[in-house]
Amino acid sequence: MRDWLAPGRAGWRADLAAAGLGALSALALPPLHLLPVLLLAVPGLLRLAGPQPGFRRLFRLGWWFGFGHHLLGLYWITEAILIEVARFWWLVPLAVPALAAYMALFMAAAWGMAALAAPGWRRGAMLAGAWVLADIARQFALSGFPWNPWGSAWAIPGLAGDIALQPAALIGVHGLSLVTVWLAALPASARAPGGRGAVLASAALVLAWLGYAALRLAAPAPQGTGVAVALIQGNVDQRERLDNVRAAAVFRRYLDLTRAAALQADAATLAVIWPESASPFWLEEDPDARRAIALAGTAVPGRRVLTLAGTVRGGTDRRIRNSLLVIDALAEPRGVYDKWHLVPFGEYDPPWSPLPIQIVPGGGFTPGPGPRTLAPPGLPAFGPLICYEVIFPGEILDRAARPAWLVNVTNDAWFGNSTGPRQHLAAARLRAVEERLPLFRAANTGISAAYDARGRELGRIALNQEGILVRDLPGAQAPELFARFGLAVPALLAGVALLLGVATPQRKIRYQSA
Repeated sequence: MRDWLAPGRAGWRADLAAAGLGALSALALPPLHLLPVLLLAVPGLLRLAGPQPGFRRLFRLGWWFGFGHHLLGLYWITEAILIEVARFWWLVPLAVPALAAYMALFMAAAWGMAALAAPGWRRGAMLAGAWVLADIARQFALSGFPWNPWGSAWAIPGLAGDIALQPAALIGVHGLSLVTVWLAALPASARAPGGRGAVLASAALVLAWLGYAALRLAAPAPQGTGVAVALIQGNVDQRERLDNVRAAAVFRRYLDLTRAAALQADAATLAVIWPESASPFWLEEDPDARRAIALAGTAVPGRRVLTLAGTVRGGTDRRIRNSLLVIDALAEPRGVYDKWHLVPFGEYDPPWSPLPIQIVPGGGFTPGPGPRTLAPPGLPAFGPLICYEVIFPGEILDRAARPAWLVNVTNDAWFGNSTGPRQHLAAARLRAVEERLPLFRAANTGISAAYDARGRELGRIALNQEGILVRDLPGAQAPELFARFGLAVPALLAGVALLLGVATPQRKIRYQSA
Protein backbone atom coordinates (compact mmCIF):
# COMPACT_ATOMS: atom_id res chain seq x y z
CA MET A 1 0.00 0.00 0.00
CA ARG A 2 2.83 2.37 0.87
CA ASP A 3 4.31 1.69 -2.58
CA TRP A 4 1.04 2.75 -4.23
CA LEU A 5 1.10 5.95 -2.16
CA ALA A 6 4.75 6.68 -2.79
CA PRO A 7 5.29 10.45 -2.90
CA GLY A 8 5.45 11.75 -6.44
CA ARG A 9 4.01 8.63 -8.06
CA ALA A 10 2.37 9.56 -11.37
CA GLY A 11 0.34 7.89 -14.09
CA TRP A 12 -2.63 5.58 -13.87
CA ARG A 13 -1.46 3.94 -10.64
CA ALA A 14 -1.54 7.31 -8.87
CA ASP A 15 -4.99 8.05 -10.30
CA LEU A 16 -6.29 4.65 -9.20
CA ALA A 17 -4.81 5.09 -5.72
CA ALA A 18 -6.44 8.52 -5.41
CA ALA A 19 -9.82 7.09 -6.49
CA GLY A 20 -9.44 4.31 -3.93
CA LEU A 21 -8.71 6.82 -1.18
CA GLY A 22 -11.79 8.78 -2.22
CA ALA A 23 -13.96 5.67 -2.08
CA LEU A 24 -12.51 4.91 1.35
CA SER A 25 -13.47 8.39 2.55
CA ALA A 26 -17.11 7.77 1.52
CA LEU A 27 -17.35 5.22 4.34
CA ALA A 28 -17.40 8.17 6.76
CA LEU A 29 -20.75 9.29 5.37
CA PRO A 30 -24.15 8.21 6.70
CA PRO A 31 -25.20 5.56 7.44
CA LEU A 32 -21.79 4.06 8.33
CA HIS A 33 -20.19 7.14 9.96
CA LEU A 34 -16.73 5.53 9.91
CA LEU A 35 -15.00 8.84 10.57
CA PRO A 36 -11.54 7.38 11.32
CA VAL A 37 -11.15 6.46 7.64
CA LEU A 38 -10.71 10.16 6.92
CA LEU A 39 -7.48 10.05 8.94
CA LEU A 40 -6.21 7.60 6.33
CA ALA A 41 -7.78 9.01 3.17
CA VAL A 42 -6.78 12.68 3.44
CA PRO A 43 -3.18 12.18 4.66
CA GLY A 44 -2.89 9.37 2.10
CA LEU A 45 -3.60 11.72 -0.78
CA LEU A 46 -1.31 14.40 0.65
CA ARG A 47 1.46 11.78 0.84
CA LEU A 48 0.78 10.63 -2.71
CA ALA A 49 0.91 14.22 -3.95
CA GLY A 50 4.37 14.73 -2.52
CA PRO A 51 5.78 17.59 -0.42
CA GLN A 52 5.65 20.23 -3.16
CA PRO A 53 3.02 19.28 -5.73
CA GLY A 54 1.98 21.67 -8.42
CA PHE A 55 -1.58 22.87 -8.79
CA ARG A 56 -2.24 20.66 -11.80
CA ARG A 57 -0.98 17.52 -10.09
CA LEU A 58 -3.02 18.01 -6.94
CA PHE A 59 -6.06 19.04 -8.98
CA ARG A 60 -5.82 15.83 -10.98
CA LEU A 61 -5.36 13.62 -7.93
CA GLY A 62 -8.15 15.51 -6.18
CA TRP A 63 -10.49 14.87 -9.12
CA TRP A 64 -9.84 11.15 -8.94
CA PHE A 65 -10.30 11.27 -5.17
CA GLY A 66 -13.65 13.03 -5.64
CA PHE A 67 -14.70 10.63 -8.39
CA GLY A 68 -14.14 7.60 -6.16
CA HIS A 69 -15.82 9.33 -3.24
CA HIS A 70 -19.01 10.27 -5.10
CA LEU A 71 -19.14 7.04 -7.11
CA LEU A 72 -19.60 5.14 -3.87
CA GLY A 73 -21.51 7.82 -1.97
CA LEU A 74 -24.13 8.35 -4.70
CA TYR A 75 -24.56 4.82 -6.07
CA TRP A 76 -28.17 4.81 -4.84
CA ILE A 77 -29.28 7.18 -7.62
CA THR A 78 -29.36 4.15 -9.92
CA GLU A 79 -32.30 2.84 -7.89
CA ALA A 80 -34.52 5.63 -9.25
CA ILE A 81 -33.57 4.81 -12.83
CA LEU A 82 -34.46 1.16 -12.31
CA ILE A 83 -38.05 2.20 -11.52
CA GLU A 84 -38.31 3.38 -15.13
CA VAL A 85 -35.71 0.99 -16.54
CA ALA A 86 -37.77 0.22 -19.66
CA ARG A 87 -37.36 3.84 -20.77
CA PHE A 88 -33.98 4.68 -19.29
CA TRP A 89 -32.01 1.41 -19.32
CA TRP A 90 -29.19 3.15 -21.15
CA LEU A 91 -28.72 5.53 -18.19
CA VAL A 92 -27.99 2.76 -15.68
CA PRO A 93 -24.23 2.57 -16.37
CA LEU A 94 -23.89 6.30 -17.07
CA ALA A 95 -25.83 8.37 -14.53
CA VAL A 96 -23.81 7.89 -11.36
CA PRO A 97 -20.36 8.02 -13.04
CA ALA A 98 -21.39 11.19 -14.91
CA LEU A 99 -22.65 12.85 -11.73
CA ALA A 100 -19.57 11.70 -9.81
CA ALA A 101 -17.33 13.17 -12.52
CA TYR A 102 -19.10 16.54 -12.21
CA MET A 103 -19.11 16.54 -8.41
CA ALA A 104 -15.43 15.61 -8.36
CA LEU A 105 -14.57 18.95 -9.97
CA PHE A 106 -15.41 20.74 -6.72
CA MET A 107 -13.17 18.49 -4.66
CA ALA A 108 -10.46 18.82 -7.30
CA ALA A 109 -10.59 22.61 -7.01
CA ALA A 110 -10.15 22.39 -3.24
CA TRP A 111 -7.22 19.99 -3.51
CA GLY A 112 -5.63 22.14 -6.20
CA MET A 113 -5.87 25.21 -4.00
CA ALA A 114 -4.06 23.30 -1.26
CA ALA A 115 -0.98 23.28 -3.49
CA LEU A 116 -0.69 27.04 -2.97
CA ALA A 117 0.14 26.60 0.72
CA ALA A 118 3.30 25.38 2.37
CA PRO A 119 3.35 21.74 3.58
CA GLY A 120 2.04 21.06 7.07
CA TRP A 121 -0.75 22.76 8.96
CA ARG A 122 -0.99 25.63 6.48
CA ARG A 123 -1.78 23.23 3.68
CA GLY A 124 -4.41 21.63 5.91
CA ALA A 125 -5.95 25.04 6.59
CA MET A 126 -5.94 25.92 2.89
CA LEU A 127 -7.55 22.60 2.01
CA ALA A 128 -10.26 23.02 4.65
CA GLY A 129 -11.10 26.57 3.60
CA ALA A 130 -11.13 25.79 -0.12
CA TRP A 131 -13.18 22.65 0.54
CA VAL A 132 -15.95 24.62 2.23
CA LEU A 133 -16.04 27.29 -0.46
CA ALA A 134 -16.27 24.52 -3.07
CA ASP A 135 -19.13 22.91 -1.13
CA ILE A 136 -20.97 26.23 -0.98
CA ALA A 137 -20.36 26.68 -4.71
CA ARG A 138 -21.89 23.29 -5.54
CA GLN A 139 -24.93 24.28 -3.49
CA PHE A 140 -25.63 26.91 -6.16
CA ALA A 141 -23.88 25.76 -9.34
CA LEU A 142 -26.31 24.77 -12.08
CA SER A 143 -29.32 23.53 -10.08
CA GLY A 144 -27.30 22.94 -6.91
CA PHE A 145 -26.59 19.58 -5.28
CA PRO A 146 -25.13 19.92 -1.75
CA TRP A 147 -25.54 16.22 -0.96
CA ASN A 148 -23.20 14.53 1.51
CA PRO A 149 -21.10 17.39 2.87
CA TRP A 150 -18.52 15.89 5.17
CA GLY A 151 -20.11 17.63 8.14
CA SER A 152 -23.04 15.21 7.80
CA ALA A 153 -20.72 12.40 8.85
CA TRP A 154 -21.24 13.62 12.44
CA ALA A 155 -25.01 12.91 12.30
CA ILE A 156 -24.42 9.65 14.15
CA PRO A 157 -27.59 8.09 15.57
CA GLY A 158 -28.07 8.56 19.30
CA LEU A 159 -26.20 10.56 21.90
CA ALA A 160 -22.90 10.67 19.98
CA GLY A 161 -24.60 12.54 17.16
CA ASP A 162 -26.51 14.77 19.57
CA ILE A 163 -23.16 15.91 20.98
CA ALA A 164 -21.30 16.14 17.68
CA LEU A 165 -23.94 18.18 15.84
CA GLN A 166 -24.52 20.99 18.33
CA PRO A 167 -21.91 23.38 16.84
CA ALA A 168 -23.95 23.33 13.61
CA ALA A 169 -26.19 25.89 15.33
CA LEU A 170 -23.21 28.25 15.16
CA ILE A 171 -21.37 27.31 11.97
CA GLY A 172 -23.76 25.10 9.98
CA VAL A 173 -22.96 21.81 8.32
CA HIS A 174 -20.38 23.56 6.12
CA GLY A 175 -18.59 24.73 9.24
CA LEU A 176 -18.58 21.16 10.51
CA SER A 177 -17.07 20.13 7.17
CA LEU A 178 -14.30 22.68 7.61
CA VAL A 179 -13.40 21.30 11.02
CA THR A 180 -13.64 17.73 9.68
CA VAL A 181 -11.23 18.36 6.80
CA TRP A 182 -8.82 20.18 9.12
CA LEU A 183 -8.82 17.31 11.62
CA ALA A 184 -8.49 14.72 8.85
CA ALA A 185 -5.39 16.48 7.48
CA LEU A 186 -3.80 16.74 10.92
CA PRO A 187 -1.73 13.52 10.75
CA ALA A 188 0.01 14.93 7.68
CA SER A 189 0.66 18.20 9.51
CA ALA A 190 1.93 16.95 12.85
CA ARG A 191 5.54 16.37 11.78
CA ALA A 192 5.85 19.53 9.71
CA PRO A 193 7.10 22.85 11.15
CA GLY A 194 4.47 24.19 13.52
CA GLY A 195 2.85 20.76 13.72
CA ARG A 196 2.91 20.63 17.49
CA GLY A 197 1.03 23.92 17.69
CA ALA A 198 -1.51 22.62 15.16
CA VAL A 199 -2.12 19.53 17.30
CA LEU A 200 -2.58 21.63 20.44
CA ALA A 201 -4.94 24.01 18.62
CA SER A 202 -6.93 21.04 17.36
CA ALA A 203 -7.18 19.59 20.87
CA ALA A 204 -8.45 22.94 22.16
CA LEU A 205 -10.96 23.05 19.30
CA VAL A 206 -12.30 19.59 20.16
CA LEU A 207 -12.59 20.52 23.85
CA ALA A 208 -14.47 23.69 22.95
CA TRP A 209 -16.73 21.62 20.70
CA LEU A 210 -17.54 19.19 23.52
CA GLY A 211 -18.00 21.97 26.06
CA TYR A 212 -20.42 23.88 23.89
CA ALA A 213 -22.37 20.70 23.13
CA ALA A 214 -22.63 19.85 26.82
CA LEU A 215 -23.95 23.32 27.64
CA ARG A 216 -26.54 23.27 24.88
CA LEU A 217 -27.80 19.79 25.68
CA ALA A 218 -27.99 20.54 29.41
CA ALA A 219 -29.96 23.77 28.91
CA PRO A 220 -33.65 23.65 29.92
CA ALA A 221 -36.01 22.53 27.19
CA PRO A 222 -38.31 25.22 25.77
CA GLN A 223 -41.94 25.17 26.77
CA GLY A 224 -44.14 22.76 24.84
CA THR A 225 -46.77 23.89 22.35
CA GLY A 226 -49.74 21.77 23.46
CA VAL A 227 -49.97 20.35 19.93
CA ALA A 228 -49.56 16.72 18.92
CA VAL A 229 -48.15 15.73 15.53
CA ALA A 230 -48.88 12.45 13.76
CA LEU A 231 -46.57 11.24 11.02
CA ILE A 232 -48.24 8.90 8.54
CA GLN A 233 -46.09 6.38 6.66
CA GLY A 234 -48.11 4.42 4.12
CA ASN A 235 -45.20 2.28 2.87
CA VAL A 236 -46.41 2.41 -0.72
CA ASP A 237 -44.05 0.88 -3.26
CA GLN A 238 -43.07 3.34 -5.98
CA ARG A 239 -44.43 1.16 -8.75
CA GLU A 240 -47.71 0.93 -6.85
CA ARG A 241 -47.80 4.71 -6.54
CA LEU A 242 -47.48 5.03 -10.31
CA ASP A 243 -50.35 2.58 -10.91
CA ASN A 244 -53.63 4.48 -11.36
CA VAL A 245 -55.63 1.29 -10.77
CA ARG A 246 -54.30 1.22 -7.19
CA ALA A 247 -55.05 4.89 -6.45
CA ALA A 248 -58.22 4.32 -4.41
CA ALA A 249 -56.59 1.57 -2.33
CA VAL A 250 -53.59 3.80 -1.58
CA PHE A 251 -55.89 6.64 -0.54
CA ARG A 252 -57.87 4.35 1.78
CA ARG A 253 -54.65 3.20 3.40
CA TYR A 254 -53.76 6.77 4.31
CA LEU A 255 -57.28 7.43 5.57
CA ASP A 256 -57.14 4.35 7.82
CA LEU A 257 -53.76 5.38 9.23
CA THR A 258 -55.03 8.92 9.80
CA ARG A 259 -58.04 7.59 11.71
CA ALA A 260 -55.77 5.41 13.87
CA ALA A 261 -53.49 8.38 14.62
CA ALA A 262 -56.46 10.54 15.64
CA LEU A 263 -57.57 7.87 18.10
CA GLN A 264 -54.05 7.53 19.53
CA ALA A 265 -53.35 11.25 20.11
CA ASP A 266 -54.60 12.94 23.28
CA ALA A 267 -53.80 16.62 22.68
CA ALA A 268 -56.52 19.19 21.98
CA THR A 269 -54.88 20.03 18.64
CA LEU A 270 -53.52 17.45 16.24
CA ALA A 271 -51.48 18.01 13.07
CA VAL A 272 -51.51 14.99 10.76
CA ILE A 273 -48.71 14.88 8.18
CA TRP A 274 -48.94 12.86 4.97
CA PRO A 275 -45.75 12.37 2.88
CA GLU A 276 -44.86 13.98 -0.42
CA SER A 277 -47.53 13.41 -3.10
CA ALA A 278 -49.16 10.85 -0.80
CA SER A 279 -52.61 11.61 -2.16
CA PRO A 280 -53.18 10.10 -5.60
CA PHE A 281 -55.91 12.75 -6.06
CA TRP A 282 -55.39 16.46 -6.62
CA LEU A 283 -56.69 17.64 -3.27
CA GLU A 284 -57.08 21.32 -4.06
CA GLU A 285 -59.44 20.48 -6.91
CA ASP A 286 -61.17 17.53 -5.21
CA PRO A 287 -63.55 18.51 -2.35
CA ASP A 288 -64.72 14.90 -1.92
CA ALA A 289 -61.17 13.73 -1.20
CA ARG A 290 -60.69 16.61 1.24
CA ARG A 291 -63.91 15.68 3.06
CA ALA A 292 -62.73 12.09 3.40
CA ILE A 293 -59.44 13.30 4.92
CA ALA A 294 -61.22 15.69 7.30
CA LEU A 295 -63.62 12.95 8.42
CA ALA A 296 -60.74 10.53 9.11
CA GLY A 297 -58.90 13.14 11.16
CA THR A 298 -61.91 13.97 13.34
CA ALA A 299 -62.41 10.44 14.64
CA VAL A 300 -62.41 12.00 18.14
CA PRO A 301 -65.16 14.68 18.43
CA GLY A 302 -64.18 18.10 19.74
CA ARG A 303 -60.53 17.93 18.72
CA ARG A 304 -59.02 20.49 16.34
CA VAL A 305 -57.35 18.55 13.54
CA LEU A 306 -55.42 19.85 10.54
CA THR A 307 -53.96 17.57 7.90
CA LEU A 308 -50.81 18.59 6.03
CA ALA A 309 -50.97 16.45 2.92
CA GLY A 310 -48.52 16.04 0.08
CA THR A 311 -50.35 16.42 -3.22
CA VAL A 312 -50.09 17.64 -6.79
CA ARG A 313 -52.01 20.70 -7.90
CA GLY A 314 -52.63 22.62 -11.05
CA GLY A 315 -52.89 26.20 -9.79
CA THR A 316 -54.81 28.95 -11.52
CA ASP A 317 -52.49 28.74 -14.53
CA ARG A 318 -52.99 24.94 -14.72
CA ARG A 319 -49.27 24.33 -14.52
CA ILE A 320 -48.49 21.30 -12.36
CA ARG A 321 -46.86 21.79 -8.97
CA ASN A 322 -45.53 19.49 -6.26
CA SER A 323 -47.35 20.85 -3.22
CA LEU A 324 -48.31 20.59 0.43
CA LEU A 325 -51.93 21.45 1.24
CA VAL A 326 -53.28 22.22 4.73
CA ILE A 327 -56.83 20.87 5.22
CA ASP A 328 -58.93 21.75 8.27
CA ALA A 329 -61.76 19.80 9.98
CA LEU A 330 -64.29 21.41 7.61
CA ALA A 331 -62.36 20.09 4.60
CA GLU A 332 -61.34 23.62 3.61
CA PRO A 333 -57.84 24.45 2.30
CA ARG A 334 -56.06 26.60 4.89
CA GLY A 335 -52.71 27.04 3.22
CA VAL A 336 -50.68 25.76 0.31
CA TYR A 337 -46.97 25.51 -0.38
CA ASP A 338 -45.36 24.73 -3.73
CA LYS A 339 -41.95 23.10 -3.91
CA TRP A 340 -39.49 25.58 -5.35
CA HIS A 341 -36.21 23.66 -5.37
CA LEU A 342 -37.02 21.00 -7.94
CA VAL A 343 -34.90 17.92 -8.63
CA PRO A 344 -33.10 18.24 -11.98
CA PHE A 345 -33.81 15.33 -14.33
CA GLY A 346 -36.36 14.07 -11.79
CA GLU A 347 -38.98 16.82 -11.68
CA TYR A 348 -37.91 18.93 -14.63
CA ASP A 349 -35.42 19.01 -17.46
CA PRO A 350 -32.94 21.79 -16.69
CA PRO A 351 -32.28 24.17 -19.59
CA TRP A 352 -28.58 23.33 -19.54
CA SER A 353 -29.25 19.59 -20.07
CA PRO A 354 -28.25 18.26 -23.51
CA LEU A 355 -30.78 15.40 -23.26
CA PRO A 356 -34.45 15.17 -22.15
CA ILE A 357 -34.07 12.50 -19.45
CA GLN A 358 -36.70 13.46 -16.88
CA ILE A 359 -37.36 10.35 -14.78
CA VAL A 360 -40.69 11.29 -13.14
CA PRO A 361 -43.53 10.64 -15.60
CA GLY A 362 -46.38 13.01 -16.37
CA GLY A 363 -44.47 16.12 -17.42
CA GLY A 364 -42.34 18.55 -15.46
CA PHE A 365 -43.30 20.51 -12.38
CA THR A 366 -43.41 24.29 -12.11
CA PRO A 367 -41.39 25.68 -9.18
CA GLY A 368 -42.95 27.69 -6.39
CA PRO A 369 -41.82 31.20 -5.41
CA GLY A 370 -39.44 30.14 -2.63
CA PRO A 371 -39.40 29.42 1.11
CA ARG A 372 -42.64 30.27 2.93
CA THR A 373 -44.05 30.17 6.41
CA LEU A 374 -47.60 28.82 6.72
CA ALA A 375 -49.70 29.80 9.73
CA PRO A 376 -53.08 28.03 9.50
CA PRO A 377 -55.58 28.88 12.25
CA GLY A 378 -54.97 26.88 15.43
CA LEU A 379 -51.50 25.61 14.50
CA PRO A 380 -48.05 27.07 15.25
CA ALA A 381 -46.55 28.58 12.12
CA PHE A 382 -44.39 26.08 10.26
CA GLY A 383 -41.86 26.04 7.46
CA PRO A 384 -42.71 23.41 4.82
CA LEU A 385 -39.98 21.51 2.98
CA ILE A 386 -40.70 19.02 0.23
CA CYS A 387 -38.17 16.23 -0.19
CA TYR A 388 -34.95 17.50 -1.79
CA GLU A 389 -35.35 21.01 -0.35
CA VAL A 390 -34.18 19.87 3.08
CA ILE A 391 -30.60 19.30 1.87
CA PHE A 392 -29.95 23.03 1.28
CA PRO A 393 -28.53 24.62 4.47
CA GLY A 394 -29.35 28.27 4.91
CA GLU A 395 -32.06 28.19 2.22
CA ILE A 396 -34.93 26.38 3.89
CA LEU A 397 -37.08 29.04 5.54
CA ASP A 398 -38.39 32.58 5.29
CA ARG A 399 -36.19 34.47 7.73
CA ALA A 400 -38.55 37.44 7.69
CA ALA A 401 -41.28 35.23 9.15
CA ARG A 402 -39.42 32.67 11.26
CA PRO A 403 -41.61 29.59 11.85
CA ALA A 404 -41.99 27.66 15.10
CA TRP A 405 -41.18 24.29 13.51
CA LEU A 406 -40.27 22.58 10.26
CA VAL A 407 -42.28 20.03 8.27
CA ASN A 408 -40.43 17.85 5.77
CA VAL A 409 -42.49 15.59 3.51
CA THR A 410 -40.70 13.25 1.15
CA ASN A 411 -40.96 10.17 -1.02
CA ASP A 412 -37.76 8.16 -0.80
CA ALA A 413 -39.39 5.07 -2.33
CA TRP A 414 -37.50 5.91 -5.51
CA PHE A 415 -34.26 4.86 -3.81
CA GLY A 416 -35.18 1.52 -2.25
CA ASN A 417 -33.35 0.10 0.75
CA SER A 418 -30.12 1.96 0.00
CA THR A 419 -27.97 4.56 1.70
CA GLY A 420 -29.93 7.34 -0.06
CA PRO A 421 -32.88 7.57 2.39
CA ARG A 422 -30.50 7.39 5.34
CA GLN A 423 -28.30 10.18 4.00
CA HIS A 424 -31.45 12.23 3.36
CA LEU A 425 -32.54 11.75 6.97
CA ALA A 426 -29.14 12.94 8.24
CA ALA A 427 -29.55 16.14 6.22
CA ALA A 428 -33.00 16.76 7.74
CA ARG A 429 -31.64 16.30 11.25
CA LEU A 430 -28.92 18.87 10.58
CA ARG A 431 -31.49 21.45 9.49
CA ALA A 432 -33.21 21.11 12.88
CA VAL A 433 -29.94 21.82 14.69
CA GLU A 434 -28.90 24.69 12.41
CA GLU A 435 -32.21 26.50 12.69
CA ARG A 436 -32.91 25.49 16.32
CA LEU A 437 -36.37 24.34 15.29
CA PRO A 438 -38.20 21.03 15.79
CA LEU A 439 -38.48 19.08 12.57
CA PHE A 440 -41.09 16.45 11.74
CA ARG A 441 -40.45 14.31 8.68
CA ALA A 442 -43.06 12.13 6.96
CA ALA A 443 -41.68 9.75 4.32
CA ASN A 444 -43.71 7.48 2.09
CA THR A 445 -41.70 4.31 2.77
CA GLY A 446 -39.39 5.69 5.45
CA ILE A 447 -37.55 6.91 7.23
CA SER A 448 -40.14 9.07 9.02
CA ALA A 449 -38.78 10.75 12.14
CA ALA A 450 -39.23 13.62 14.59
CA TYR A 451 -36.46 15.77 16.08
CA ASP A 452 -36.47 18.50 18.69
CA ALA A 453 -34.72 21.84 18.23
CA ARG A 454 -31.39 20.29 19.30
CA GLY A 455 -31.61 17.50 16.75
CA ARG A 456 -32.46 14.84 19.31
CA GLU A 457 -34.64 12.09 17.92
CA LEU A 458 -38.12 11.80 19.39
CA GLY A 459 -39.06 8.68 17.44
CA ARG A 460 -39.01 7.14 13.98
CA ILE A 461 -40.73 4.70 11.66
CA ALA A 462 -38.18 2.45 10.00
CA LEU A 463 -37.68 2.00 6.30
CA ASN A 464 -40.25 -0.12 4.45
CA GLN A 465 -42.74 -0.23 7.32
CA GLU A 466 -46.32 0.98 7.42
CA GLY A 467 -47.18 2.92 10.55
CA ILE A 468 -47.87 6.09 12.48
CA LEU A 469 -45.77 8.10 14.90
CA VAL A 470 -47.51 10.48 17.30
CA ARG A 471 -45.40 12.90 19.32
CA ASP A 472 -45.98 16.18 21.14
CA LEU A 473 -44.60 19.17 19.27
CA PRO A 474 -41.67 20.64 21.26
CA GLY A 475 -41.03 24.36 21.45
CA ALA A 476 -38.52 26.20 19.32
CA GLN A 477 -35.27 27.66 20.62
CA ALA A 478 -33.90 31.11 20.03
CA PRO A 479 -31.96 31.38 16.76
CA GLU A 480 -28.19 31.19 17.11
CA LEU A 481 -25.42 32.34 14.81
CA PHE A 482 -26.19 30.23 11.75
CA ALA A 483 -29.95 30.80 11.97
CA ARG A 484 -29.30 34.54 11.98
CA PHE A 485 -26.61 34.87 9.31
CA GLY A 486 -26.80 31.65 7.31
CA LEU A 487 -24.06 30.72 4.85
CA ALA A 488 -22.12 33.91 5.58
CA VAL A 489 -20.81 32.24 8.74
CA PRO A 490 -19.07 29.19 7.17
CA ALA A 491 -17.98 31.34 4.21
CA LEU A 492 -16.25 33.73 6.60
CA LEU A 493 -14.58 30.85 8.45
CA ALA A 494 -13.41 29.44 5.12
CA GLY A 495 -11.92 32.82 4.21
CA VAL A 496 -9.99 32.90 7.50
CA ALA A 497 -8.69 29.39 6.82
CA LEU A 498 -7.49 30.46 3.37
CA LEU A 499 -5.68 33.44 4.85
CA LEU A 500 -3.96 31.17 7.36
CA GLY A 501 -2.99 28.87 4.52
CA VAL A 502 -1.25 31.60 2.54
CA ALA A 503 0.39 33.22 5.54
CA THR A 504 3.58 31.44 4.50
CA PRO A 505 3.08 30.57 0.83
CA GLN A 506 4.90 27.94 -1.11
CA ARG A 507 8.34 29.17 -2.05
CA LYS A 508 7.95 27.68 -5.49
CA ILE A 509 4.71 26.64 -7.18
CA ARG A 510 5.31 24.19 -9.98
CA TYR A 511 2.51 23.73 -12.50
CA GLN A 512 3.96 20.52 -13.85
CA SER A 513 1.86 18.10 -15.82
CA ALA A 514 0.35 15.14 -14.00
